[in-house]
Formats: sequence, C-alpha cells, structure tokens
Amino acid sequence: MPARVHAILVVRPDGRTPAAFHLRRTLAALDAQTRPVDALTIVLCGDDDNLRQLAADSRAEGVISAPRTTGYAEATMLATHRVQGDAVWLLAQDTAPEPDALARLAGALELAPSVAFAAPKLVRWDDRTEIVSLGVSMTTLGRAVGLADGELDQGQHDAGQDVLAADVRGLLVRTELWRALQGLDRGLSGADEGLDLGVRARLAGGRVTLVPAARVAVAGDGVAGLPDTYGSRRRLRRAFATRTAQLHRRLVYAPAAALPLQWLAILPIALWRTVMHLVAKRPGQIWPEWAAAAVAMVRIPTIARARARIRRTRSVSWQSLTPLRVGRADLRTNLALTDESDRLADVRRSELRFFSGGGAWAVLAALLVSIAAFPALLAWPVLGGGALAPLRDTVAQLWADAAYGRRQLGLETVGAADPFATVVAALGSLSPAAPSQALVVLWVLALPLAVLGGWFAATRVTDRSLLRITGGVAWALAPTFLTALVQPRPTAVIVHLVLPWLFFAASVAHRSWAAAGVASLLVAVVAACAPSIVPALLVLWLIAIVIAAVRGSGSSVGRVAWLVVPTAALFAPLVWQQLAAGNAWGLLADPGVTWNGPIAGADAAGRALLAAGFPTSDPGGWAQMLGGAPTWWVPLLMVLPAVLALLAPLTVRWAAGVVLLSVAALGIATAFAAVAISVAVTAAQPVPVWPGAALSLAWMGVLGAALITLDVVPSVSIARTLAATAVMLALAVCAVPALTAQARQATALVEGRASTLPAYVAAEGRGNGDVGTIVLTPLGDGSVSAEVVWGASETLGGQSTARDTRLEATPADDRTAALVADLMTDAAEDPVTPLAERGIGFVLLAPSASATEAAEALRRTAAIALDQRDRLESVGQETVRGSLWLVAGEVAPREGETESIAATARGIATVQLIVLTIALLLAIPTAQTRRDARRAPRIVGLRAGEGR
Repeated sequence: MPARVHAILVVRPDGRTPAAFHLRRTLAALDAQTRPVDALTIVLCGDDDNLRQLAADSRAEGVISAPRTTGYAEATMLATHRVQGDAVWLLAQDTAPEPDALARLAGALELAPSVAFAAPKLVRWDDRTEIVSLGVSMTTLGRAVGLADGELDQGQHDAGQDVLAADVRGLLVRTELWRALQGLDRGLSGADEGLDLGVRARLAGGRVTLVPAARVAVAGDGVAGLPDTYGSRRRLRRAFATRTAQLHRRLVYAPAAALPLQWLAILPIALWRTVMHLVAKRPGQIWPEWAAAAVAMVRIPTIARARARIRRTRSVSWQSLTPLRVGRADLRTNLALTDESDRLADVRRSELRFFSGGGAWAVLAALLVSIAAFPALLAWPVLGGGALAPLRDTVAQLWADAAYGRRQLGLETVGAADPFATVVAALGSLSPAAPSQALVVLWVLALPLAVLGGWFAATRVTDRSLLRITGGVAWALAPTFLTALVQPRPTAVIVHLVLPWLFFAASVAHRSWAAAGVASLLVAVVAACAPSIVPALLVLWLIAIVIAAVRGSGSSVGRVAWLVVPTAALFAPLVWQQLAAGNAWGLLADPGVTWNGPIAGADAAGRALLAAGFPTSDPGGWAQMLGGAPTWWVPLLMVLPAVLALLAPLTVRWAAGVVLLSVAALGIATAFAAVAISVAVTAAQPVPVWPGAALSLAWMGVLGAALITLDVVPSVSIARTLAATAVMLALAVCAVPALTAQARQATALVEGRASTLPAYVAAEGRGNGDVGTIVLTPLGDGSVSAEVVWGASETLGGQSTARDTRLEATPADDRTAALVADLMTDAAEDPVTPLAERGIGFVLLAPSASATEAAEALRRTAAIALDQRDRLESVGQETVRGSLWLVAGEVAPREGETESIAATARGIATVQLIVLTIALLLAIPTAQTRRDARRAPRIVGLRAGEGR
C-alpha cells in the first residue's frame, strides 16, 4: 500500500447547488475514510467566504487561492508542488468517496506495481444504484465512449479489469508518474482529462485498472469533469468542452505527417457536423461546434507542448492501445442497447387508425366527389380564369422568377420577387415536363387533400374516428375553400390546404425540432400565399412564445421562435423594397395575378356574411343558383358549428377551447379589415384584399373548438353522432352550388391556354425570356393600359406585388407612357425605333377591358395608328388575344443585369438558401424524433386528470 497519499481537492463556488453543501459532504467523507489521507491540499478557485471558512476548518495542510476561472487541470498543477507522498488523489468539491474507497484504491496500486492509476466506480450523488462512470475508452476516430455510463448498478461490472482510461474524478495516481506526465492537459478545456491521462500513462508503459468496489458519489458541478446537463448554459459548456477536447486530442495524437491535413480538415468537418446536428435535431450544438473548431485551430502552441510531453514519456507504440479501443461492432451494440432501453421506456400513444378509423375512405370519397364536380379538368392541360395564369415552360425559369433581379413585367423593373414565386416554383417543379399541369393536378386533388389535412389536424384535438372524419369533411366543405376553387384563386386554395398541416405541426413545435422545422416551412408557405394574415399569425406566434416560456424551457422557446425565421428570410428583400418606397401597406397585397373578383362588401351585410364564413356577397353561390330567390337561410346553416365552438370554453378542456376561439376571432377580425383595404390596382380599378384566407384561419379555430365540445360529450350519448352528422349535412347543403358550378357553367374556372400572348409571340419567346411585348388594353373610360411582358407569356410566378401596389409612377412608367403616346398619335416621327432599342419586338392591341363605346373607339383609333407605322408589320388581326404587330428590322437585346444587381441577387439567394436548408434539415424525421413523439400524447392540451 502506498506509504503516503496526498489528496488534492479543487473547489469552485458555481453550480446550481451551493458549493458549500457539496463541500461539507466531501470533507466529511474524507474524515470518515478507513484509510485516512496523509495530506490534504485545497485549491479554492474564486472568492467565497463560506467556502474559505470550510476550508480553514478542515484538516487541510494548505489552502491555495486561485482565480475563479482557473480550470481543474491548472488547479491541480498549482497544488502539485506541495505533494510529497507516493500517490495523488484527485478530488473536487462534489466528489464524496465512501469510507473504504481510498483503502481499496490504494490496495490496487500496492498489488500491481505496473498500475499507473486506479479508478473508482462513480455513482450518482443522490442515488448510488446508478453508475455515472466506470471506465472510458475511445473509437478509432477519437470519440470518447463511456463503458458503463448511466447503467443501473447490478454488479455486472464489479470484476476489476484493465481499461484504456477512466473519469478524472477520484483517480489515485502514482506521484512519480503524475510528475512525469506533468499532470492533466490544460488544452482539453475540462473534458476527457481522465481519458487523455490514461492514454499518456499507457504510452508510458503503465496500466489503468478499475476498482469497482471503491465508490465515489459525484454531483456534476463541473469543477472536475463535465457538468450535468441541467440548464442551457451548462449544455452549451458541456458541448463546447467535449468537442474542443476531441479536436485537441485528434491533433495531439495524430502522426506528424498527417497533422497538417488534420488541421486543414477542421473547418470542413465542422461544416459537415453542422449538417448532421441539424438532421439529428441538435441545433444547440452548432455554435459550440464552430467555437471549438476556432479554438482548436489557434491553439498551435498548446498542441505543440502536448505532443512534446508525449514524445518525452512514450515507451510503447500507439498500436498497443488498439485492443483497448472500442470497435464499430461494440459501439453498434451499445447504441442498440440504448435504443432498446429507450423503446422499453416509451409511453406509447394510441394508434393513428387512418385506415381502420375511416380516414382513408373519407379521402377516397372526396376524390370521387372532386372528379364528379370537375370532370373536365381531367382533360385540360392548363387552367385559366380568375386569378389563374400559366406557369413558365421550364423549371429553371420558374426558379429565376423566384430570385431577386429583373422582373417579367415592366419596361425596366428590377427588384425583389414575391415569396409566392418560390411556392409556384416548388409546385411547378413537381411536374418538370409541363409545369402548368401541376395546377390542374392540384385542382383535381384539392378536395381529397383538404379532407386529408383536416383529418390529421383533427388528430391533435380528438382521438374519436367519427370526429376526425367530421373534421376532414368540414374542412373540405368550408365555403371559403369552395369559393376559391370555383372563382378561382390559387393562393387561397394553397393556404386552405396548408393551414391544417400547419396546425398539426405548430401545435407540437415546442416539443421537438422536427415539428418546429416542418411548421416553419409551412408558415412561410401560408405567409407567401396570404400576406394579409401575417399579422394574425404573428399574434399567435407571440402567444405561443409566452406559453412556451411559462410552461416550457429555453429549448421550447427557441423552437417556437424559429417558426418565423424562414418567413423572415423570404420576405426580407420585399419588405426592404416596399419600406424604402414608403409603401408598407403594399405588403398586404394578394400575390399572383391581380384580379378584381367578387368579394363581400365592407358594409354591415358584408360583415355578417364574413362572420358566417362566406367571402362573397353570394353565400355559397345559392343566389346565382336560385336565380335571385331569398338566400337569408344559407348563413343559418353555419349556426350549429358556431354554437358548438362557443361551448368549448365551458368544457373541461377550456384552455384549448379558449386558444382555438382566439384563432377564430383573429381570423374574422382580419377578414373584416381585409375587405376595407385596397392596395393593388388592375385596369385602373382598386382591388380589395381577398378575405378568404383569413376566413380559412377563422374556420380552423371554429372547427377545432367545435370538435373539442363534441369530444367531451359522454360516450353513451348519441348527441355526438347526431351533432357531427348535422354539421356535415349543413356544410354539404352549402356546398351544392359550388360542386355543381362547372356542370351548370356557372364558374370562372375555364380551360386555359399555354400563353396569355398570341401563339406567334409564344413560339418566339419559348426558352427566351428576353423577348419583349408591349400589351395595350383599352379601358372603359377611353384611356389605355400598357404593360410590357417579357418572354412567352405572362405567368403566375412572374407577377410582382411591388409593381401592382406602387403609389406613384416610376421613371420606367413615364417612359412606357411616352412610348405608348408616340405609337398611338402622330406626334412622333419614328415611335418604333425606341421600342426596338429597348428590346421590345412585338406590339399587342388586346381586346377592350370593358365593352364601352369609348373603349371600342380607342381600340379602332389605336389599330389605325399602328397599321400606319413603317416598322410595324401586322402578324395577326382580331385574334382571341387581340391584334399583333411585329417590330421589323433589328431589335436590340433586353438590357442585362448589372454586376451590382447580380451580386445582390447572389447574396439574397445564398442567405435564403441557407435558412431554407436549415429548416429542411430540421424537418427531416429521425429514429430519435419518432421515439420522442411516441412519448408524448397525440392530442394537444389534454392533461392527465381531464376526463371526458
């Protein structure tokens, strides 16, 4: 047995538990040792009167004061010069050995002279049946692996064995070797210190042995070893220290020839690990990853000193450590055992029952109804009418419209793209051979997709199959959705299809990063299609942050906060452009084709219809279908779901009911405000904001609250079945005009054309976006509207709300007006040459916007003037698209983008791509996220003890 043992006890006044509490127990445990220590030196890091008094009252032969920031490795070296015995015992304030621990450790050193140090079994401070650490090894790539961390102590590891290394806490090290190795490596930042010491001891010819019978209780204060994971700051500190130590050891242990390559690979590996952290839903470890990489790259002198220490003491080859490393097979076995224990610990949620519960049959029935309601769509290649327009011909052109730069409309328009263009590009990319057909497929599948989304959203509210089907059917038959299909409005259709999935993901976004990643992308889609409901979404987001902060943790708040980041990245260029133009209200404009379709008025009657869920003055289309007969009874069909929703706060699930009714109130208030706001203009007419998107948000709240009320009805009652059936029947009655509109030819939805321009222009512009056409449209008051279209057609993704909502004419507008005036009058001698110089090769005189005498007179005058121009050659007269003239002779190419514009576009695209990539990586599910999901109930807001 060593003749003399000198204990070094490091104390620091930090940690969530007062250090004095842990220090008292540790000092008492030292006094109770059956084999007492021969000397004790306390290193007090920081100024604390209580700790100083405890140290003074102890049996320590010396107390060394050090700054609070002193690490454990440095603190032990400060006390090493006082060590005179045969062995050094490494302790900390939260390291309380059992009475026989030192005797057993010293006995191990006495029995085996080749043993460099002996390691105890570390157990939890308040539960000695759980092993904190018992031996440490590492993989071939240097990853530290605990051999028994977190296991229940059943004596399975009590047969002492040689290991590569052990946790630094409680180690009993021979003094001679301790001095030769120069103690712990300060470059490890407090992590893997025992592992590194064991590796160096092994290379020096020593052995490391475990003494499981010697138990030491540890609390995880972080003075020695890594801190526990309580609190976000400690998790960051732990992640930083772990990665810093791993990189430091990799550079120290690397062969000299491979050291430069290892150093150069630090940043690429950090980038790759960042992606893996996002996929694994560990975004909190990204900052520690890069911080550790930066520290490792600049610590060249520290690495050089560590390598020199190994060279001085090494007496055996590195290959001698190979048998003690953890191989891939062992690592997979450990991970499999961990996964199995996690599965056994899961609190499994109920089955989804999509097929057995009738959800699949409801979706199939909706598909049959859709085909019956819109049979002609199965043969249409392109949709037209309303706010629809064809898409670009290629995927590359689709994504070009989504980028900052030259816009498709306007003479010299350069600026930010609408975020909706990104949604259009993503949708069109699903059908790369014919992007416009993606809209046709969307319209055919709209009803079944709405049922599917509504059904899954209902799973967050109830586990009853009937109510889930009711939720799906009610969502698909919502009046605002059917109106958007018939009128037609693609942005409103997409919003209604996405909202239930947003509810499905966002309601559990505080639980996991996977749900937060999915919800953040869906928020961006909804905001891009309906900017008018962004204020309501922001209010709900702030409420969610407050709830997460009160009832959750910092991680929950971070997940909820992330929800708006992709949206902010997509909207930032457009917001900047509109604010710079002093047109903040323009941000509320509906994207896509500006169409002045029927909308409920802002008067009392219009607000009443909006409150009932109808976005137009014709409720559900019944007035048109009945030929002017009274339709006062149609809004009454919505009374039942409204009454059921209002009863939700009176049930045992009142909290969820209040939240959902708040969603409904925000949606209705937004719809009221929308119909009173006109920010866009088309054909010299103001266009109110479409209230249907806000009504979809309100309908989500009403429907969810109604399902909560029905969910708490006693199971023995038939009231639930009757009420649910009545809701579906009432909505089916409301839906009759919309579902029969195409058969009655009472819909604005028609078969579209591949181009909004004549076929000659479409052929010239296909694949060439620099072909310019100036389109002249006579208006009802005798004026003319002029628009310059670049490419083969005006497209859905090529629209610009910044252009449609501008408050005053731009210099490009003035130049366009001058060109039109010169073309249609005799004031200019050569009005065609300026067109050719600006890249405009065609002049299209479109049909009049309204069949008034003034418009027709202007059209005849314009046609005569254009026919008289020398360089204009008539290509087609009185076609469906209008009369077309070709600019003869040489036409200059369209002015290209300047280098500054291109650089701005690249910068914006890079930032947006990074943010969207992060969101996509977070949204990718993993095995761990699925296990975590199974541990939580599927229904949100139903706490234990809340009965039905």
